[in-house]
Amino acid sequence: MSLLSYLLFDGPMTVNELAERLEVAPTTVSLMVGELSKKDVLDRREDEADRRRRIVAIAERMRPAIDGWLAQGARAWQKALSPLTPAERRLFIDTLRAYEDGLTG
Repeated sequence: MSLLSYLLFDGPMTVNELAERLEVAPTTVSLMVGELSKKDVLDRREDEADRRRRIVAIAERMRPAIDGWLAQGARAWQKALSPLTPAERRLFIDTLRAYEDGLTG
């Protein structure tokens, strides 16, 4: 879900960029992208600037369904976070991460 969210809201990106954002190994993202590409959820294309790299994007025919699924939650977060200053947002995110670390650590 996070992978699809990044691609939906931030646009196409490379496997390495996705791995960095998801905080997982590029090989893990490659496997996820491979599976979702087989199911025609994602498209992979050559990067025009560097033909060794692949750009990953949500398949156009899947975009409305994924947008409908994820956009409501994103709009709710936007509404909740918009009155906060950047420093307050950072504190909120850091607090959520500390909570998550406490649950998993």
